[in-house]
Amino acid sequence: MRRRRQQLPWIQRYSRFILGAIAFVGTIETIYLTYVKLTGGSATCPTGGCDQVLSSPYATVFGVIPLTVFGFLAYGSMLVMSAGPLLVNPEDKKLLRQKLEDMTWPLLFILASAMTVFSGYLMFILATEIKAACVYCIGSAIMSVTMLIITLLGRVWDDLGQLFFTGFLVFVVTLVGVLGVYSGVNAGSAGGEVLAANAPPPAATTSGPAEISLAQHLSTIGARKFGAYWCPHCHDQKDLFGEEAFTYVNYVECAPDGYEAQAEVCQAAGVRGYPSWDINGEVYGGVRSLNELADLSGYTGPRDFKN
Repeated sequence: MRRRRQQLPWIQRYSRFILGAIAFVGTIETIYLTYVKLTGGSATCPTGGCDQVLSSPYATVFGVIPLTVFGFLAYGSMLVMSAGPLLVNPEDKKLLRQKLEDMTWPLLFILASAMTVFSGYLMFILATEIKAACVYCIGSAIMSVTMLIITLLGRVWDDLGQLFFTGFLVFVVTLVGVLGVYSGVNAGSAGGEVLAANAPPPAATTSGPAEISLAQHLSTIGARKFGAYWCPHCHDQKDLFGEEAFTYVNYVECAPDGYEAQAEVCQAAGVRGYPSWDINGEVYGGVRSLNELADLSGYTGPRDFKN
């Protein structure tokens, strides 16, 4: 038996190690991105596309749960199923290890197939809707496809016909599920308020009289808010005002590819990060509470802010 195992192709001998290594990298990546998403930070990325993706409506499931949480569960499951049988000593518990290997291989194939379909859909959205380069998204798609290939080549399958039929069912179920999850996003772009390409999303909060009064005051004195449509902190600042109040704010889009971009205005003002405020000739960086903005601008109206 030992000689027979040594004669196996290398990909079959090391397939579980390769799957485990890829799944481990994916698990670490999704933990990091989940942390960035939940804290509202900025991802380490050679392009601005990573933050753009994380701040898009496609970055959450049902508008609440970060998509990266499901990525973590998927990669974590692949890691456990690929590495689990390797932890069983084949000398002492040969039958148990063989049983675990036989049980986990179909599950590995099903999960890798689902991840590949999901990643393919997200790559389509990345290219057609978000139109940004995200190294984490592309890397995850490559890892998903690689794991699917490894599961196909990593063992001898007894019934290829049944295997490909299972793959077809996984493809259909996953695609229907993905379209259902993002039906709200697609419907929002097809009806109701239609956002221009690369325009900041609307605020998720409503405004009270105090927010509206402060926004009108800032507009009156010529204050400007600088930001980028993909910037999560800019969205946080917008939510402090609420959608109605923010319509009075003089917003300047700094992203060169943003809707009605005024990148040269941002450069002339010396903007170094987003969001930034120009109040009475002074530039203030970072998210500012409404009370801070009121103090900086000399606002004397009501301060019973809701947000």
